Amino acid sequence: MENFLYSIDIKIFFFFNHTIVNGTLDKFFSIITNVNNWYISYIILLGISITKGGRRGKIAALGVLILIAVTDQFSSHLIKELFHRIRPCNALQNVRTPVGFNGTFSFPSSHAVNNFAAAVFFYKLFPKLKWVLFITASLIGISRIYVGVHYPSDVLGGAVIGSSFGYVFGIIALKVDMYLNNYFDNRLKNQ
Repeated sequence: MENFLYSIDIKIFFFFNHTIVNGTLDKFFSIITNVNNWYISYIILLGISITKGGRRGKIAALGVLILIAVTDQFSSHLIKELFHRIRPCNALQNVRTPVGFNGTFSFPSSHAVNNFAAAVFFYKLFPKLKWVLFITASLIGISRIYVGVHYPSDVLGGAVIGSSFGYVFGIIALKVDMYLNNYFDNRLKNQ
């Protein structure tokens, strides 16, 4: 069974890494896979969340910073060290790596963990944003396969792990928001 699942993983990997390749997708996925290209967007989104999102937006901004710190450390320094899965670009022949590659182990994709954690977290707090959140997280996950640094199961596993963290942190953030609403409502009533 393990060999069967691995063979599916390899077929899907090579579909993204070889079959659908073209210059436009090379440029697109090379841009979105690089976290350095997202920092300005992250800062703008945090700023909008803080200035336009009210109390919930401020809770979301603080919560997502804590969430990403936790998920990134959990995936990069605990799970990857536990599984020691070699990246496909190091384990397979003829893998395209249009952006080069670096890093240690493959499972899970920390890009997928972090982006799905943030997507689910923000979805819990701001459900109207679901499409943009999940499409963005999915494209970033696919980009990791396309550029040859992760197997599909690395991305899927990362999505599940990240979504789980995002869900828990989202519930905590909603409870904090509810607590603060009740606290300030009671203070207003007692004045």
